[in-house]
Amino acid sequence: MGCKKKKQSKHRFEEVMCELFPPEWLRDTAKEKGVVKRERKIDPVALFWVLILSFGVGMQRTLASLKRCYEREGDTALSDSSWYERFSPEMVRYLKACVIHGIEHIAKEKHRHLSDKLKGFEDVMIQDSTIIRLHNKLAKKWPAVRSRKVAAGVKLNVVVSAVANSMKSVSLFGERIYESKTLRIGPWVKNRILLLDLGYYKHHAFTKIVENGGYFVSRLKKTADPTIISVHQTCRGNSIDLVGKKVKDVLPRLKRQMLDVTVEVPIKRRKYKGKQQKDTMEFRLVAIYHEEAGKYHTYLTNISGDILNVEEIASLYGARWEVELIFKELKSRYALDMIKTSNEMIVEALIWVAILTLLVSRLIYNLVRKMAKEKGKDMVRFTHIRWSVIFSENARDHLSALLSYLNIKMDLMDFYSIYDSQAFDPHVNRQRFREEWWS
Repeated sequence: MGCKKKKQSKHRFEEVMCELFPPEWLRDTAKEKGVVKRERKIDPVALFWVLILSFGVGMQRTLASLKRCYEREGDTALSDSSWYERFSPEMVRYLKACVIHGIEHIAKEKHRHLSDKLKGFEDVMIQDSTIIRLHNKLAKKWPAVRSRKVAAGVKLNVVVSAVANSMKSVSLFGERIYESKTLRIGPWVKNRILLLDLGYYKHHAFTKIVENGGYFVSRLKKTADPTIISVHQTCRGNSIDLVGKKVKDVLPRLKRQMLDVTVEVPIKRRKYKGKQQKDTMEFRLVAIYHEEAGKYHTYLTNISGDILNVEEIASLYGARWEVELIFKELKSRYALDMIKTSNEMIVEALIWVAILTLLVSRLIYNLVRKMAKEKGKDMVRFTHIRWSVIFSENARDHLSALLSYLNIKMDLMDFYSIYDSQAFDPHVNRQRFREEWWS
């Protein structure tokens, strides 16, 4: 049942999918995590791909329909108890391990290249989070924020890599955990630019990014009011003196289109022997006037003006929209908004399934872009959202082709066995229509 060694161009998609998740690796990891002890009933490879290419694209909206899909594609009949018991803590650990493996595999190759303006950097990383609404019976485990009634939600936190054209890391938190507490700064940020949402705004975090050799761009928080200590661009005529003034005092009086200054912000160091040391840090602040909004959009960064000017800083921050597109894909195409169960293990398992579906989708997307580039097509026209629609519509064919490639096939008697199992109502005591007259 392993991947075929002989390379055939007509199986290119199946080959890259098997390279991402080799059948042997899936089976070994399933055994290691305790998902399967024997392979009599459950084939870890068939189970994995049915989850990703069936439920993951929203074709199967319930576990019962997903079970029928597995029985059809996996050449076996299962009892209800055997199926539902699979969605266990072991399954959650298994799927999470698959996510980590998939992210690491995709990150090995550069699927996109930074422009000449950014050629001195390793990557541009975008961090953000989204809330997944859950069954209200899970409110004790995952309570919602600012809700008038009992509600539950979990926060999906992701870091997206522009170069890998995919997620670099992913984690789950309770909805009440602040975004700033999910930001993990370390040596990994060296020579990389982080585009951060206001939820992650923290002067201490920006300082740690600088101390680790990294770079950042963030919108200036409304409550922040740093002091201007130097001006990078001067205006002709009767320009006001900015040095020593607070940003909030200056912006309403400005007549210029753009502002480019160095500011000083307060930071709080970690407590040492019960005392918290106060300090200051210098960053670059840029502001550009937005005609439609009638106000300045203000950004804080440590990227110098020699590398990116004011307009380029604002434009680069706009690239954060890419992470919003990922959340849109996950929710509208990969079943992240279809998790209606009150079983917490099933919830976590299906969240990881949605993420795995996105990883597989991006892998094939990158291959399609590469093949199109060889034909001289314009890469910009291959948009993520359009791709996700096409991928979802063709996932069933992907599943059939992949299982055939892996020699997982069925004959006529297999179909009879599956139909016999699926058509038999498991509810023994349910009253049936007119059963007192005929059966």
